[in-house]
Amino acid sequence: MDHSGHGTMMDLPPFTLGRGLEFSPDLFFLVGSALALVLYGWGVLRLRKRGDRWPVSRTIFFVIGVLSVALVTCTKLNDYGMVMFSVHMVQHMVISMLSPIVLLLGAPVTLALRALPVAGRGRKGPRELLLALLHSRYMRIVTHPVFTIPLFIASLYGLYFTPLFDFLMESKPGHVAMMVHFLAVGLIFFWPIMGVDPGPHRPGYLMRMLELFAGMPFHAFFGIALMMASEPMIKAYENPPVSLGIDALTDQNAAGGIAWAFSEIPSVLVLIALVFQWYRSEERQARRTDRAADRNGDKELEAYNAYLASLHARSGTGRTRTGAEAGTGTEAGTGSTGDRENATSP
Repeated sequence: MDHSGHGTMMDLPPFTLGRGLEFSPDLFFLVGSALALVLYGWGVLRLRKRGDRWPVSRTIFFVIGVLSVALVTCTKLNDYGMVMFSVHMVQHMVISMLSPIVLLLGAPVTLALRALPVAGRGRKGPRELLLALLHSRYMRIVTHPVFTIPLFIASLYGLYFTPLFDFLMESKPGHVAMMVHFLAVGLIFFWPIMGVDPGPHRPGYLMRMLELFAGMPFHAFFGIALMMASEPMIKAYENPPVSLGIDALTDQNAAGGIAWAFSEIPSVLVLIALVFQWYRSEERQARRTDRAADRNGDKELEAYNAYLASLHARSGTGRTRTGAEAGTGTEAGTGSTGDRENATSP
């Protein structure tokens, strides 16, 4: 099988980590990664020149996310991934389940909204178009769990267990499109769950955890299916080059183990991020409440105390009225008795 000039069907030596990490750039991902870093850096510098702060941690997360994409697409991992299912699975897991999490923690959309200039009255610039997209019906659909969870699952089973995977592997554009798809699906799936950026679908933290656990087991099942198979299931990898010195079924079992193991790693990372975000959210809410109390002179407490005082006053008035009514009744009763006695005396 020829990969249409992708340059990976040469006699590659047996895979080692050192060989896999050798620089072998894919032009699309090299330019894309460099452009992402430049645009993000421009946004941070623009904020600083304006006197605004941007968390250093977000910049670090975003840079790590971009570099993780470049790591699996601009090294010989990309070359070996064309002929070794196990290496390809490393690429898939990193670019769809690790890179999106770290990129989202960098909050690139929030940075863009803060850094892009506001267009003049009656005009629409990049910032206004981005806002329109975030509030669009399309975005509400693609970020809803009814869409994201099936898409996340279909990107595994619908791709690897159909002829679509072999078709995409036959050409360089097809392979690039597949990697972009993995990244996009990961971003769409994890954005509503733990993304820092604003979005149309933002459920409570408990619901986000449920969404996470609704998708992750399918990765584990996929890995187990590959590990338990008795014959190669993916045509593109059933005849690896002799120079690699590997068996197709053994390599497939290794790919299944990688898919199974990676289903646990994102779960832990996302849970840690969610717990931290939950804590920060409660902390911010407490600060807002304290500031509101200071600003209003603790009016809520004063109103509550006034309410208690009014209840106490009404209670005291009620007791006084009852006593007065009782006294009046006694006098009236005495008077009438005297009248009766006068009436019957001779």
